[in-house]
Amino acid sequence: MSKKPFKCRITVLKVTINQDLVDEYLDVGDDYGVCTRFQEGQEFVVEHPFQAPDDFCLWAWADIRKEILALSMGADKPWLKQRGVEIVGCTDWYRPVYFKIETIKDAG
Repeated sequence: MSKKPFKCRITVLKVTINQDLVDEYLDVGDDYGVCTRFQEGQEFVVEHPFQAPDDFCLWAWADIRKEILALSMGADKPWLKQRGVEIVGCTDWYRPVYFKIETIKDAG
């Protein structure tokens, strides 16, 4: 008997820029800033672990989907304080975005 995956919520925790790395390694204009696809506090619901939510950056999705899949199937990491929660980030290390992923367990 197969288990139905849990839904997950993705919350944007932090949108940042590593200006020192940008300055040293990128040849971009002065208006290069933080990622504009996300805003802190923005939330997305993952209905199915193999499908990115509407309007979610597909590059970021590729970076975090393995954690989505694990949490949707009930995985926990014993060293984390909260069960069913993971903190992850996209791998644009010049201007990373950090996400909180949490399972949404149906009541009942």
